[in-house]
Amino acid sequence: MASPTRTLFLLLSFAVFFFFITVSADPDMLQDLCVADLSSGIKVNGFPCKDAANVTSLDFFSQGLANPGLTNNTFGALVTGANVMTIPGLNTLGVSLSRIDYAPGGLNPPHTHPRATEVVFVLEGTLDVGFLTTANKLISQSLKKGDVFAFPKGLVHFQKNSGHVPASVIAAFNSQLPGTQSLGATLFGSSPPVPDTILAQAFQTSPGTVKHIKTKFQPKK
Repeated sequence: MASPTRTLFLLLSFAVFFFFITVSADPDMLQDLCVADLSSGIKVNGFPCKDAANVTSLDFFSQGLANPGLTNNTFGALVTGANVMTIPGLNTLGVSLSRIDYAPGGLNPPHTHPRATEVVFVLEGTLDVGFLTTANKLISQSLKKGDVFAFPKGLVHFQKNSGHVPASVIAAFNSQLPGTQSLGATLFGSSPPVPDTILAQAFQTSPGTVKHIKTKFQPKK
């Protein structure tokens, strides 16, 4: 018999997906399916459709979220996506998932999803999460296993594992490809770089401090 937590997770997943299908942030589909042809050179809003004769069940299938991701990185967290790039059948369906794993003390740093609202369900552990409104108000909450929290589309948000054991969540989005802009990497690791003088004035600090911060966001060689 399935555990109460697993049953709750499955019911929640179905509910979230049906809700997102009805309020998708992406354009509505105009046919039964349009499996993404990721190799096509044609540029459209989304992806062109794969020849229907070549569509298989594998275009709608993934095992990528089954196991915890490796969190031995700078922030102690890893996002594993299940979006149109890994499940081509999601093209035009307006939904996707991610699994986020956090080491003890791990952080999913402040970031935004420009094309989607996000809802997370805590699989394991505890998290401190929050988002910032355009009025600069912090909306925050401590979460435990089984809890759900929503992050509105486009707003800066974060998740932090303040516990002593690993944590993980499943995140649902109302977009086939939500997009992610991490504030630190975007501002201090862009290519070409944002001029030091711009960032120094914006953050009320010195160009030297900006240069030092930029070294933290350079690609690993």
